[in-house]
Amino acid sequence: MGRLLWVAWTALWGCSCAWLRGALAKTVHGGFSSAAAKAGAGQVVAQFQFHGDCALLYVRISNVATAVEKEARLHLFQAQEWLRLQESPQDYSCTEKLSEAQLTLNMNFTEQNLTVSQVPYPVTWYVFYVDKFTCAENYENADSEDVQFEMVLLNPDAEGNPLDHFSAGESGLHEFFFLLVLAYFVAACIYAQSLWQTMKKGGPMHTVLKVLSTVLLLQAASAFANYVHFSRYSKNGVGSPFMGSLAEFCDIVSQMQMLYLLLSLCMGWTVGRMKKSQSKPLQWDSTPTSTAIAVIVVVTQSILLIWEQFEDTNHHSYHSHQNLAGGLLIGSRICLALSLGCGLYQIIRIERSTLKREFYITFTKGCILWFLCHPGFVTVSLMFRDYQREKIITIGVILCQLFSIVLLYQLFVSHSLYWEVSSLSSVTLPLTVASGHKSRHHF
Repeated sequence: MGRLLWVAWTALWGCSCAWLRGALAKTVHGGFSSAAAKAGAGQVVAQFQFHGDCALLYVRISNVATAVEKEARLHLFQAQEWLRLQESPQDYSCTEKLSEAQLTLNMNFTEQNLTVSQVPYPVTWYVFYVDKFTCAENYENADSEDVQFEMVLLNPDAEGNPLDHFSAGESGLHEFFFLLVLAYFVAACIYAQSLWQTMKKGGPMHTVLKVLSTVLLLQAASAFANYVHFSRYSKNGVGSPFMGSLAEFCDIVSQMQMLYLLLSLCMGWTVGRMKKSQSKPLQWDSTPTSTAIAVIVVVTQSILLIWEQFEDTNHHSYHSHQNLAGGLLIGSRICLALSLGCGLYQIIRIERSTLKREFYITFTKGCILWFLCHPGFVTVSLMFRDYQREKIITIGVILCQLFSIVLLYQLFVSHSLYWEVSSLSSVTLPLTVASGHKSRHHF
């Protein structure tokens, strides 16, 4: 079931990711269109978070004569100013709205530069194409030739030169992913062999360890793909759209697999306790009810994620959830955390064994951390400025989810070794595998 779900997700998700990744490139190629500018009171070309004294916009056009004839120009608005104008469109005519632009560049040369003046803190700037037809009442030149262009948006680097393709909201992520990949590599060198030997033995925790290992490998692949993407991005402002999309795909698949695992475990334990059956192990993969619930929730989350991919044009792994789909995702994760937490609390409250109670308590911590870290960091990020939010959400969620996986690893590995020789393992340990029994669940 899980594999079929991932295949369906790949087909739908892949259609949107490649195009959206390209839309965020800080080296932008395209055509200035009079028709598009007329339809939207200005053609949106790019957005960027400039910072420093030497931030630069470079534009090169292919047909200067056409641009001069059209009186082509670029208008730059700060995000807050543009949103203010959008909130009350009836108060401003087209001409008045465009006159509010903080910066303007007339395109009458093949190559031109525009230095963006320093502001107290980085803000988002929108770049619009405008010409003499944009605010004209009668536009009859629908077949006019587009002006092909290349635009590069740059921030100052460490030496103050305008060579950095990263906006203020992305700066530092390249270094973070490098350190993350390095940490994964070092951890793999230290622990991979012993973990592999533990998994080869089989035992009561084999299925869980296998799933956790798959999730960890997918997260490591996502981090590496992001690092490669940002490495190329730092050189050309475009990066590698395929690697960027691959990073998101690996991350989302790991999210779905972890969600299915946690839901199956929690539902399996809860259903087993409701039946008051202590004569056999509480095996989550042998409970049809828990499997059905987990599949339904995972499918629902996948639909919301696909919806959000189409809604959020600022395409990156961890969204700030400012649209309806994002809000529903946040709400569903909070509801899942509360419902599973309540179910686990009921088990902990009636459990008499101290050892098993500690097992459930530690698992509950890892489970709650996984579900609430994203909503939590989205909420925390609202206290910071726009350019800081993506970094806070991305770094915070990745580290918290990694800590959650490590916590669950320690829990299941230690209990896998202990319960092999414990008299309790035959009847009470969650996810134990009775003698002669093979797990029927495959990933």
